[in-house]
Amino acid sequence: MNLWLRVLGLILATFFRPRLDPVRDMSRLSFRVWPHDLDTSLHLNNGRYWTLMDLGRTDIMIRSGLWRPILRNGWVPVVGAGQIRFRRELKPFQAFMLETRIVTWFQGQVVMEHRLVSRGRDGSPILNAIALVRAGLYDRKAKSFVTMEALLRELGLEATAPEAPAEVEAFLASEETMKRAA
Repeated sequence: MNLWLRVLGLILATFFRPRLDPVRDMSRLSFRVWPHDLDTSLHLNNGRYWTLMDLGRTDIMIRSGLWRPILRNGWVPVVGAGQIRFRRELKPFQAFMLETRIVTWFQGQVVMEHRLVSRGRDGSPILNAIALVRAGLYDRKAKSFVTMEALLRELGLEATAPEAPAEVEAFLASEETMKRAA
């Protein structure tokens, strides 16, 4: 139930937040670790990180206007792969920021980066976790992923894919290796 309340809050807040360019802008969402987010070690549950990252991707879809063609065309957001690196725990009632951005894209897939950042006692940023996600919008009628070019056209944008940094190349290579092993 708590996720649905966060989704509802996200949707309502969208009316008061500026439009977002999905290629150039970063989504920033503020959260707090609530008791229902905790695991038995009394810190943010590792599964909850992934759930919150869904909200970062949703924020980009809503604030960029991408939700309109998604609904109109019946496209479905699909995550194909993800990798996370936990660095510091998030404790009960601790405030943190979720930063989400598109790093690069190819064919019908985007690679997004999610960063969960809290503040130290001196106000300096602390990276609590960083994740890479490969995702896309699946067109059930065409039985294929929607290309980034088609998505950008729907939004009235033009852009070329940024060069993938080394960590993204390693993530994609690892994902391909796992796909072949399955």
